[in-house]
Parts: sequence; structure tokens; C-alpha cells
Amino acid sequence: MSLSSSNSEGLAEVAALNRSLQRIALICLLGLLLLCVLWETWLAPIRPGGSLLFLKALPLAFAVRGVAAGRLYTIQWSSMLVLLYLMEGVVRVMSDPPGNSILLAWIEIAFSSLFFLSAIFYVRPAKRLAKAATKKIIGHKQ
Repeated sequence: MSLSSSNSEGLAEVAALNRSLQRIALICLLGLLLLCVLWETWLAPIRPGGSLLFLKALPLAFAVRGVAAGRLYTIQWSSMLVLLYLMEGVVRVMSDPPGNSILLAWIEIAFSSLFFLSAIFYVRPAKRLAKAATKKIIGHKQ
């Protein structure tokens, strides 16, 4: 049983959501977005002069407004999205030649991991409340 968007926003107001975790997630998201653009255009691009690989930051841009507002749905889907950046960081740490790229990959791993953890712990109280409400609804129907 899934909750509608307005229902989940109501749960966000009722549940004790940790705004510090939201801020950490937002800072990590913005840091990851900036890192991806700078990495592929200036700091250590795959090709000299940069490449279109900086467009990998575009999906992150779609999440900024929702994460800044603390929207549960946006934080949930962006926490899954950021796992792709975590995987990219791990692959590039293992496969890139020695140099700036490996350091940038470690930073990407740190930003993505911290975003993922803060997002999961931010959403956790609302998910528990939703689960309890669902059990209560199901219990009344029986």
C-alpha cells in the first residue's frame, strides 16, 4: 500500500524530521553536482579541454529543489540516484591512472555516501509513522 504525495507530506510534518540531516544531504548534493561539473570540465577531464561527460551532473540538478524543501519523495528517489555516483567513484578509484582523478573519485565517494546515509536517516521517522498508520488502517478493516 503506497501513500499519496500529499499524505507523505503530511507525515513529514507529523514525524520528527531532523533538519540537520536534510542540510547535510543538500550540501552533499550540491557538492556532488559541482564536483561532477568541475571534474569533467576543468580539474581532470577525460579528454584535454573537457568533454560532454559533465552532463552526468544533470540528474542531480533535478533533485536540488526538492531536497532543499525537504520533500520526502525527492529525497527518497535521489538517494537511489546517488548510488550511481557512488558506483562511478568506486570504478574510477580502481581504474583511473594515478593523478587528480583518483582524489576526485574519493571525494565523489564521500559526498555520495554521506548523502545516502543522511537521506536514509532523514526519511526514517516518516517511514516508521507511515508503516504504523498502515498497520492501524489494516487492523481496523479486519
